[in-house]
Amino acid sequence: MGEAKEAKVRELLSQAELILASDLTLLECERVLIRAVVTEQVPEAEAEGRRAILNGAATHWNILRLHEGVFERARRPFPKEPLRTLDALHLACALSARSAIADIAILSLDRRIRSCARALGFPLAPK
Repeated sequence: MGEAKEAKVRELLSQAELILASDLTLLECERVLIRAVVTEQVPEAEAEGRRAILNGAATHWNILRLHEGVFERARRPFPKEPLRTLDALHLACALSARSAIADIAILSLDRRIRSCARALGFPLAPK
């Protein structure tokens, strides 16, 4: 991620009243760290430091658990296909959260997620 985008994401997260993330987000982050260590792109000590930062940040997040309704929604088509399986799960989780929090926005840099989220009527961040 470019430094400007990274700074904007950090700023948005620091200003957010409420941060929701699916447990899938934490799983994906952990898998990236494991892969980086195994492929020797990152030393284990550095991965541990990054893991500690992630876990510290996540203590301030509301973690959304994947449930049957999320899986059911992810199995159906989305307005912008093709969509990867994990992306469909993230978006299905966001749709589930929107039923309780109407003004939820999607923070993503991924163009497929952003395109589909926009088609689903979600506000996007960063703009």
